[in-house]
Amino acid sequence: MVPTATTVGGYLQTLPPDRRVAMARVCSLIRRNARGVHESMRYGLAFYEYDTNPLFALEPGEKSMTLFVAEPKVVEHFSGKLKGINTETSSIYFDNLNRLPLDIVEKVIRESVVSRQERIRSNEPVPGQEELLKLWRIQAEAAAVPPPIIHIPVNPPEPENKAE
Repeated sequence: MVPTATTVGGYLQTLPPDRRVAMARVCSLIRRNARGVHESMRYGLAFYEYDTNPLFALEPGEKSMTLFVAEPKVVEHFSGKLKGINTETSSIYFDNLNRLPLDIVEKVIRESVVSRQERIRSNEPVPGQEELLKLWRIQAEAAAVPPPIIHIPVNPPEPENKAE
């Protein structure tokens, strides 16, 4: 199911309590440890951009959650330290929302920001959204957010007995 919310906060409100709490914790970690990120909802994911390019994306599942990281070197660095890492898609899969390794996730976030800053300083190319969607194996067409619902107010009917 592709969410219709246009903000991460709005999307969190639509989730069941267990998923809402888990995702809110990771979202909060990203905002606290990656100062200056821009948060938005795209392709059914919570996207976090740093310096106009995606740095993280977060996707909740029915009983799981996936954190996509735009800095593959960081994911490789943590591959032996954290269960659920997929170096091919540069992602971390959490199968138990009640036992999120928040301390390690915080380190991944911080190292990703440092890696991105180093790329920018050294004028290395930074992957754009299209490249990352391919890396993360996210089909943009399949995950396209539907257009917003527009509510058109209708004038209430006038009372039948008018005082003249």
